[in-house]
Order: sequence, then C-alpha cells, then structure tokens
Amino acid sequence: MSVSDVAGWKTITIGNFPDTFALLTALRAIGCSAGDSAAALLARPAFTVSGTRTAVELLTVSAAELGFEGETALLRQIYEHAQQLGFELAPPEIAPQLRLQYLDQPVGEFLIIGMKPVRTWPGEDVILTVANGGAGLILIGQDGHADAEIPVGSRFVFLRSLPTTPAALVRK
Repeated sequence: MSVSDVAGWKTITIGNFPDTFALLTALRAIGCSAGDSAAALLARPAFTVSGTRTAVELLTVSAAELGFEGETALLRQIYEHAQQLGFELAPPEIAPQLRLQYLDQPVGEFLIIGMKPVRTWPGEDVILTVANGGAGLILIGQDGHADAEIPVGSRFVFLRSLPTTPAALVRK
C-alpha cells in the first residue's frame, strides 16, 4: 500500500480565519465542545492558523490498513510507517477546521488527526480527535506521546500533500 492507493476522502479549506480566537468562536457558534486536553492544546501558542486560504485533501486509513496487526500499535510506529508510504502529518489546524466542515459526521465515528503532538502547559503531548460520540460534535485531545498504544482499528486522518490548491482556486 502507498498513499496513491488510497482515495481522497474529503477536501477542506484551512486559512479561512484571521486568528485562533476567530476559529474558536466559530466552533462555539456551531455548539462544538472541546474536551479539557483539546482546549488546553488549542490555547497554546504552538497552535496557529494558516495565513493562506488553502484547500487540503484528507485521507482516512486505519492502522490495520497500514499493515499493523494485533490489538494495538505505538503512535510513533504508525506515524513512521504512514510517512514511509507517502502520507503526510496534518498541521494542528486541520482538526478544528475538519470539525467545522464535517457537520454530518456519523454517530460513533472517531477520527484521530495524524499530527505532530502539541505540548500543553502541564507538559502533556496531545493530539486531536474529531468525534461524534452521540452527544454532539466534539474535539477530543488524547495522548500524543510516541509510545502511546493505539488500537489498530482506529482511523487516522492524514494529508496527501500540503498545499494542494492555491487560494485563488478554492471554492467558497
């Protein structure tokens, strides 16, 4: 398997908010809640939004589809193998942007954003998950340490490439 074997799942736009505060305001406006770890990540200076409006192609794949067997795999191994196959890690902005642009997410779906972890103020490495657990749309933070054990059935969101489309060509 390589990235070219995986069909594009969804194209979203990033860079359509002037700053993090505007992005968070938009999330609140749709009634999206953020778990404690996700909120801590979004409040960090390391969390930034793109200054360029860009369309990005997202791909979803499970760790099992990447070739992992057994019940769990280490996050580091999943990321390393995915990148060897041509998948790219997403900037942290992808998670809240996807949450805003994927309002019809099926109940019970949890999508882990394949991203470099962001360290929160207490020192925890956190990655984000876009979820619909049945009580509404949410952003969840989860353990982003390299040795975090991830169930191989978990679905990840990666990028094919960044950027894919210049801002002038992005449909509004």
